[in-house]
Parts: sequence; structure tokens; C-alpha cells
Amino acid sequence: MTSDQALRHPPVAGLLLAAGGGLRLGGRPKALLRHDGVLLVERAARALRDAGCTPVHVVLGAGIEEVYEHAKLSGFVLVDNPGWAEGMGSSLRAGLQSLSGTDARGALVSLVDQPGIGPEAHARVLAAYTDETSLVSAAYDGRRGHPVLLGAAHWPGVAASARGDRGARDYLRRHSAQIRLVECGDVAEPYDLDTGADLGRLREGPCTGGAH
Repeated sequence: MTSDQALRHPPVAGLLLAAGGGLRLGGRPKALLRHDGVLLVERAARALRDAGCTPVHVVLGAGIEEVYEHAKLSGFVLVDNPGWAEGMGSSLRAGLQSLSGTDARGALVSLVDQPGIGPEAHARVLAAYTDETSLVSAAYDGRRGHPVLLGAAHWPGVAASARGDRGARDYLRRHSAQIRLVECGDVAEPYDLDTGADLGRLREGPCTGGAH
């Protein structure tokens, strides 16, 4: 890779957390929900890839056999998190561990249950990477949200504090002064799919592959 190519393609991997069991959705794994006819796990992984992340690691857990059977994830690195029921923190730790043996010097972390956040928002946050000390977050009307870019220098601290469903929240709160916020409210909607009522945001659309 030339120096010009390195500037165009920063050494930032995509890290998609897609292991949740959707307990408040009646036990429907979020990775296997559909939006516009596409599985959420496929949609979210492609958003990271299309934004310029390479490689893209996808952390799986609940319904993993069905994901392997039905999801089109060729070209992505699939990471099995057998401790997914412990919460998002375990998936974040598993994902960062999977990246520790790569050349990545940053991780752009995204959540599978936010289909309103596409490649445009991911690309904006990715463009704010400078080096392995980078700490960048998307913002929506000035409020921090996802995706979040964690420079490699922060990975040990994030992993040490990632417990339960808090993910990197505690670490980011302690280092809030270092976070660069990138406004994305004009190109994305940061809603979560947490309860049955939230499923009304999903558009079925034509099935484009995988399970029907």
C-alpha cells in the first residue's frame, strides 16, 4: 500500500456487535430481523464496509446457527461470543480481542439494532481518525451516539470496563474531554430496536435473500 492509499484508507476496522438475543423482542435475535427485506446483520456489516472499514469483524451470539445458515456475510470476519447473554460488554470485549491480532489501529464500533444509521454516518466518524489515540463519536443534535471510533490505545481500558450492557459507556464518560463529536443528525436516525413497539420502524420490503 502506498502512502497515498494509506491516507485514503486509515487502518480502522469495523466492529459490529450483533450478538444480542432480543429478550424484550420476545427472544428474536436482532441480527435476524429484516429492514427493507435485508437482515439487520447484513445491512449493518455492509454499512461499515461501504464506509471504508477494512476488515469488518461481526460479533455473533444468539441464533448464531441461523445467522450462519441464512445471512450473506461472505468477506466479513465472524466472531463467536459464547458469553453473549452477559450483555453488550462481553461482545465488545470479544470483538476487540479478535482485532488485537490484526493490523488495525482503530475500531469503528456499530450496533446491529440501529438500521437508521447507514454508511454516510459511519464514513463521517471514520474520517475523523488521526492515530491510535483517536476517540470519536457520532453526535445527534449534539448528543453522543453510535458509531464510536476507538483508537487502539483505548482498547485495553475499554475492555477492562466493558461489563453488562454498558459497553464502552463508562470508559467514554471518564474520557469525555478527549472525545471528538461528529454531527450526523442530518444523515442518520439513531433509534434502537429494543422493544416490540420499536418493531414498527422496520420496513419489510421485498426479501433479497436469506430466510423468508
